[in-house]
Amino acid sequence: MTPLERAHYVRDHVPVEGLFAEKTWRMAPQPFALGAAHTELLEKLGIVLHHFNTACNLLYRQSAAGKAHPWVAPLLDAGKPPELIALSRHDKIKGQVPAVIRPDLILTDGSFALSEIDSVPGGIGLTAWLGETYAALGEKVLGGAKGMREGFASILNDGEVLISEESATYRPEMEWLLGTERNVKRVRSVEDYTPSGKPAYRFFEAFDYPKLAKFRETWQPGQPLTAPIKPYLEEKLWLALFWSRPLQEFWRQEIGEKGQRLLQQIIPYSWVLDPTPLPPHAVIPELGIQSWHEMERFSQKQRDLVLKISGFSPLAWGARGVYVGSDMSSEQWAEQVRTGLAEFSTHPRVLQRFVKGSLSKQDYVAENDEIVTLTGRARVCPYYFVVNDRVTLGGVLVTLVPSDKKLIHGMRDAILSSAISIPQIPSS
Repeated sequence: MTPLERAHYVRDHVPVEGLFAEKTWRMAPQPFALGAAHTELLEKLGIVLHHFNTACNLLYRQSAAGKAHPWVAPLLDAGKPPELIALSRHDKIKGQVPAVIRPDLILTDGSFALSEIDSVPGGIGLTAWLGETYAALGEKVLGGAKGMREGFASILNDGEVLISEESATYRPEMEWLLGTERNVKRVRSVEDYTPSGKPAYRFFEAFDYPKLAKFRETWQPGQPLTAPIKPYLEEKLWLALFWSRPLQEFWRQEIGEKGQRLLQQIIPYSWVLDPTPLPPHAVIPELGIQSWHEMERFSQKQRDLVLKISGFSPLAWGARGVYVGSDMSSEQWAEQVRTGLAEFSTHPRVLQRFVKGSLSKQDYVAENDEIVTLTGRARVCPYYFVVNDRVTLGGVLVTLVPSDKKLIHGMRDAILSSAISIPQIPSS
């Protein structure tokens, strides 16, 4: 096929019901090509992130029990209702960690920058469809043609997906992936949930829980549900805690030196925006300031930072509640810093160094039905599935956006595609 014919094939095989409600994207004739160094990182990263999640779970429980680092649990519990905190600490789910791990990785030269780890991700059905569609065109997609379908089946078996009104945009992709068997719908509104004894995939955020009256009445800890309702594990604050000096030995022991070095390579330096005053002789590491209020006066170059709401908020997903300092006026930046400090006890913020991804090129079919090339920056999202501590890569979703965009997400002028691996091109 010609590139245009291939792009038409992809476009024409979108399910009739769609994959995202009222969402469109640009179609590419080929998957996104990743070099050997990036592919090798993806192959290593899944088990390291699983160990990291397990270590986070252990650290929180030790902190909540007063056995170690007692300051960690209160930080992660900030702003959450007591009922939800008690549920997340229930003994019947104490060892449970997410069975789906999807990091958001900004593509850089030879590596990645990890901006978030999502344990309740959208895009599972979309990534499965992309993988199967490009595989039908003869492409050897990362994860394999059926990797996403088989990976999701391995954690769900014959169970069902519980989806909230907040996540309704993603309902079509899940309905396509699971389909209808014997006239029994496997994608259900969590607002109508009654226990069936079967495994369930939680497709709603922890902040939705207080509003789900029927689910709260009928679901009991111990009934199979992934990801477990542990809002402390869904906090972006973990990326700052990973860099916390008092916790370095803990991370080394729990994820190993190699795992720690790998995460140090890809997690940008991060801070908790904590208003607690420092002693006069102390400074905030890496920034060299004695008070966060000094950051309000940073120059545009110094504001090469990203400020994010950490977790328990409707603004903590979908690129909402994310502020790039260098893309704002000094007054806007100062206002967000002050707001973050004022809301520390209810909605903590995490601050990260902003990493500008490298430029990549990919073809797509334009509205005039011609193949054109987009030069932009890519977010690479591998989907890992965890069963009995065994981690498999199901597939990879790549989002390429125009180079003038600071935040990378599934906007209408983005290309969404699978990924393939190509041999490293030798330097001339």
